[in-house]
Amino acid sequence: MTHSPTLASPGVAELEAARLLLDRLGVSPADLLGLAAAREPAPTFGEYIPVVAKAVPDGSRRAYSSYWNRILERWHDRRLDDIKPSEIEQLAEDVKANVVVRRNARGGRSAAEGLITALRCIYSRATADGHIQKGNNPALKVAKPRRLESTRRALTDSELIQINEVTASTGDDPALDSLLLRLHTETACRRGGAVALRPVDLDPGQCLIMLREKGGTVRWQPVSPTLMEHLQQHARDRPSPPTEQLLRYRKGNPITDRRYDHLWARVGQELRWVETQQVTAHWLRYTTLTYVERNFGYAVARAYAGHASNGGGSAGVTATYVRATLQEIVRALAALTGEPHPLL
Repeated sequence: MTHSPTLASPGVAELEAARLLLDRLGVSPADLLGLAAAREPAPTFGEYIPVVAKAVPDGSRRAYSSYWNRILERWHDRRLDDIKPSEIEQLAEDVKANVVVRRNARGGRSAAEGLITALRCIYSRATADGHIQKGNNPALKVAKPRRLESTRRALTDSELIQINEVTASTGDDPALDSLLLRLHTETACRRGGAVALRPVDLDPGQCLIMLREKGGTVRWQPVSPTLMEHLQQHARDRPSPPTEQLLRYRKGNPITDRRYDHLWARVGQELRWVETQQVTAHWLRYTTLTYVERNFGYAVARAYAGHASNGGGSAGVTATYVRATLQEIVRALAALTGEPHPLL
């Protein structure tokens, strides 16, 4: 029969070394014995979500608010450190089961992903604030649903012509809508970039516009002389302060995302395939970037899209060393529009 070895009691030297180490760390023996003041309990979701909502950018607040409301309905009085990963999974399944069914619905995957992302936003800030230990974040222990491949695609030349013809001949403000389409087609910008455009963001001399898009990204994007002329004319006809929104209705009110909803609903009434396939402005981004990639390579398409070249992600470290220049983007734009550009 074997016996476990007995540890010898620490001697005076060992105890003194331990005391010196604790002194340097600012820890008392009472802390180790749990006799010091206990850590404050983590806040409840009802207490902490308003704090997070004030700390995140406006775009994140809009994206997460509906999910935060669902969380508050379920866990308003629950503490952040009282939630288990299995409970998050159950809530995600409930969100999937009760999602509003639309034509382009995909089984509630996006809703479940949005909920988990919204929870991770809460817990990441709770960790930074010291309410949750890094290893105890339950939202990181729940996997997001696997994303399905997008059904969006590049439009054909014929389809793009049809959309532009309907846009220019229908609606209460075809000049504004046609300008929007050309802006998205030339720059492949996102809706947020177009809506955020300001008069001060126009550089007529070099035919460049400053795009400010999601993630706080900022870049100078080339445009054709024709588009620059129309943007300047729009600014003269519908003036706004230099640092406020450029694109406006005839009465001077700035446009919102709702303008895009009305635009594509109107085009869909005239072109059945637009309504059936749920075509949006993001399809224009697909169209332009596909053209650029096929004719000028991946590096130019990546820069044209405004994607970061930080060496991470699926592009690999090589993307850091093969960044496209502004002149290469300008060449792609000139080929796309058939117009010479002052930077060439």
